[in-house]
Amino acid sequence: MARVETRGRARALQALYAWDVRRESAPLARVAQLVWDDLAITPAERDFADAIIQLIVADQAAMDAELAEVTTNWRLERLGHIERCVLRLGAAELTQGGTPPRVVIQECVRLAERFGSGQSARFVNGVLDALARRMGRLT
Repeated sequence: MARVETRGRARALQALYAWDVRRESAPLARVAQLVWDDLAITPAERDFADAIIQLIVADQAAMDAELAEVTTNWRLERLGHIERCVLRLGAAELTQGGTPPRVVIQECVRLAERFGSGQSARFVNGVLDALARRMGRLT
């Protein structure tokens, strides 16, 4: 059984994906609650996922701007849903700073591989590594 944090990240990704696919027409926090209610996730997973979602709700524009700086050849809106959502999740956790950057990157790479592809995972790895270095979290 995966750790609560790992499962919580997957739940946050599912909510982000549902919101992104809807073209952000409803508030992210509301979409997240609906998704989690449908999935009947555990309170611990919900708490962890909600903390990530709240970070994105509070500062999405700044996180997207930071991601745009490290995805120089790719506009964020042109990325696939999975890649964009995993990158936002990773950016939120790197911004928060509570989890070691290498753990955040590794977990996001696994999510990209699980829900996307090997190519998605490599892309996420490169972007989040560059973002963490830009933020001074990795040397």
